[in-house]
Amino acid sequence: MKKLITACKRAAAAGAAALAIISLQPLSSAHAAPAPVVGGTRAAQGEFPFMVRLSMGCGGALYTQQIVLTAAHCVSGSGANTSITATAGVVDLQSTSGRVQVKSTRVLQAPGYNGTGKDWALIKLAQPINLPTLNIATTPQFDNGDFTVAGWGAARQGGAQQRYMLKATVPFINDATCSAYGRDYSSLVADEEICAGFASGGVDTCQGDSGGPMFRKDDAGAFIQVGIVSWGIGCAQPNAPGVYTEVSHFASDIASAASTL
Repeated sequence: MKKLITACKRAAAAGAAALAIISLQPLSSAHAAPAPVVGGTRAAQGEFPFMVRLSMGCGGALYTQQIVLTAAHCVSGSGANTSITATAGVVDLQSTSGRVQVKSTRVLQAPGYNGTGKDWALIKLAQPINLPTLNIATTPQFDNGDFTVAGWGAARQGGAQQRYMLKATVPFINDATCSAYGRDYSSLVADEEICAGFASGGVDTCQGDSGGPMFRKDDAGAFIQVGIVSWGIGCAQPNAPGVYTEVSHFASDIASAASTL
């Protein structure tokens, strides 16, 4: 995790996570991250069927129908774990129509994760969820252009988690430009992290969006995941874009890890 108090992971505090999924009360901003919710609009039911809400206060995406890809900082290590509930199939977390909730069985945190870079993890579910999965980028080919972010995180810095999934579009920022913003951005892990956002701010991911996917269309018009919500300085501030795990860099590691679960 970045050390400056202003540069924070975008997960909710663990102790508040279970409450957030039910009551959607405000969560501590001590672990805030960029979110598609700031400056976003409500997603339509079924628009992003691969989206998953995790009970510790993070997001994720269906890598397979039984494995969720999320952020390493959302979990506390690898091994057997039955404490996480994955919710999928709904835009409205309070809706029971089409909602699927499945418990976890195992967690695999990125090997060597120490709070900087390598911010990915896999959660195996007790049973498959019969919904479309989200393919991940295996080369940097799609690490450019405009990206979609979506989740149930706060709609403003320090705000409450959302009942409805929100979505937004953020543009790619190259490593040199991102690093030049200074502060924690100067230590960007270029091979492992990718930045996206507007210099003017206003649109971003935020607390509670950690682990959720950043994605775009591939050449065939299908969604492909290029990033995982990781960290940022505040939410939607000027000259403070969101930083995402660069999925293509870890694609082979993720596939290898998934095969062991």
